[in-house]
Amino acid sequence: MNMIDFFLKPLEKFNKIVSQCVFALATTLIGLIVLALTMSAVTRYVSGNGYDWFIELPPAMVTWLVFPLLGPLFKSGQHISVDFVTVFLNKAQVSFLKFLTHITAFIAAIIFTQAGIEATQLFIQLGETMELEIEVPVWWIYLAFPVGFIILGLISLELILLDIKTFFTKSFRNT
Repeated sequence: MNMIDFFLKPLEKFNKIVSQCVFALATTLIGLIVLALTMSAVTRYVSGNGYDWFIELPPAMVTWLVFPLLGPLFKSGQHISVDFVTVFLNKAQVSFLKFLTHITAFIAAIIFTQAGIEATQLFIQLGETMELEIEVPVWWIYLAFPVGFIILGLISLELILLDIKTFFTKSFRNT
C-alpha cells in the first residue's frame, strides 16, 4: 500500500459515514421544516391563534440543512457548477481543472472553518438567544458554518488525494 492509499482509504470510509449522516440529517430537517409549517397552518386554522415558533424555527434550521451538505454535494457533483469551459478542454486539462477546484475548495474550507469558529465563539460569549417562544441559543445556528466547512474540507482532501493517485497511476502507465 502506497502513502496516498494509507491516508485515502480511512478518509474515504470516514467521509462515507459522515455523508450518510449528513443526508439523514438533511432529510430529517426537511421533514421537520414541513411539519412545523404544516402545524402552524393547522393550529391557526383550528384555534385562530398560531405558535410563532412553528414559523420561526424553519429558517433557523436552514443553516443546518445547507452547510453540512456542502461537502457531500461537492463530492457527488450535485453542486452548482459551470460546465461550458470543459467542452473546450481535453481530458487531461479537465482533470487538472478539477484538481484546482478541489484545492480551492480545500483552502476555502479552511478559511471559512476558522471564520465560523470565531463567529460561534463570539455568540457563545454573547449568550444571545433567538427571540422565539422556545429559547434557542444563536451560537447553535452559527455552529453549522464550521461543521459544514470541516466536512467540505475533509471531502476536498479526499478528492485531492484521489486526483493525485489518478495522476500518478496514469503517469506510471504511460512510462
